[in-house]
Amino acid sequence: MSTTPMHLRQELAALLAREGALTDPGWGRAVAAVPRERFLGEAVFHRDESMAGDHWHSLRRSHLPEEEWWEMAYSDQTWVTQVDGIPAEAAGTTVVGAPTSSSTMPSMVVMMLERAGISDGDKVLEIGTGTGYSTALMCERLGDGQVTSVEYDRHAALRARLALEDSGYAPTLVAGDGLAGYDKNAEYDRLIATCSVRYIPMAWMEQVRDGGTITTPLSGWMPGDAMAHLTLADDGTASGRFLPDDFAFMPARPHARPPRSSYVIGLGIERESRIDPNILDDHTGRFVAQLGAPSAEKLGFGDEIILLDVATGSQATTRRDPKGAGWLVRQHGPLKLWHAVEDAVLTWQYAGSPHQAGFGLTVTRQGQRVWLGDPDGPSWDLPA
Repeated sequence: MSTTPMHLRQELAALLAREGALTDPGWGRAVAAVPRERFLGEAVFHRDESMAGDHWHSLRRSHLPEEEWWEMAYSDQTWVTQVDGIPAEAAGTTVVGAPTSSSTMPSMVVMMLERAGISDGDKVLEIGTGTGYSTALMCERLGDGQVTSVEYDRHAALRARLALEDSGYAPTLVAGDGLAGYDKNAEYDRLIATCSVRYIPMAWMEQVRDGGTITTPLSGWMPGDAMAHLTLADDGTASGRFLPDDFAFMPARPHARPPRSSYVIGLGIERESRIDPNILDDHTGRFVAQLGAPSAEKLGFGDEIILLDVATGSQATTRRDPKGAGWLVRQHGPLKLWHAVEDAVLTWQYAGSPHQAGFGLTVTRQGQRVWLGDPDGPSWDLPA
């Protein structure tokens, strides 16, 4: 059989089903119908593994055999389309920086759509259009009139609009701040975010119907990630457990880490640490530490961790104790960052060190609280 986009789409749908990422036949039909190659645009970025740091090369569609481009599009792989605001098609030979837009690997996209419980007849608000591929999947299954998508980056929004139109889809597309949602098409049955947030925006709560759901990555500046799946109650609150999947997405631009000024480490009084700093290299351990110190950024790894708080200048630095088997921590500034991290990590470890799925989130107008075990268990306030 010749290699064609239609053939490769069908193969991708079959692969995702075999791997367990896709269990709903409705999403299988959507994957087999949506032309992902159109949503990659004219170029994507490829990380240069031979160089230290984030160095990216632009791979241009016009420079590759057509079948190779198709095979790239239908591999279960994330393709970065923008680095530090520079689109791949506008890049020179090499760009240094962090990804700011991408076409997420199809298995993750479909798993998230399934975990959100989106099904026939649902009216959906998507926060983070990105390339428009996930938007197209929802249009294919639900119909254009059921899908509203908001994109903060105006270049990415235009790029997605053109790709969707070229593929025959016409959802409501909005270029603006996704944290404000889009109230003109409210109320929604499902809200799904493909960017991470530090807390749940109240506008989302107001635009989802009672009994509807919000599914979004919750992250921070360490960064620690968890996938929240909340159900709206008729009293204006929302609550739910985190999902067992380890999804990670780029942060919503307004929730991204603020610029870091120059700093001097090693200030303050030193004492013995009550925890092993290496726990912050663990996915869940970092999420828990972030609950304790939500305004801190993590640098370093292993024994030598640096926590910095941009707003107050507070810091904590760790190192192995040269005279013993433990670790030392030195703290400086008005916030005792390591005290808060130790308390959170020890509470988690006492409970058996569960995955993020052992935690939940409750959102009210009075505050947002992550809890461990059940809503009456130990809890931490989000910076809402």
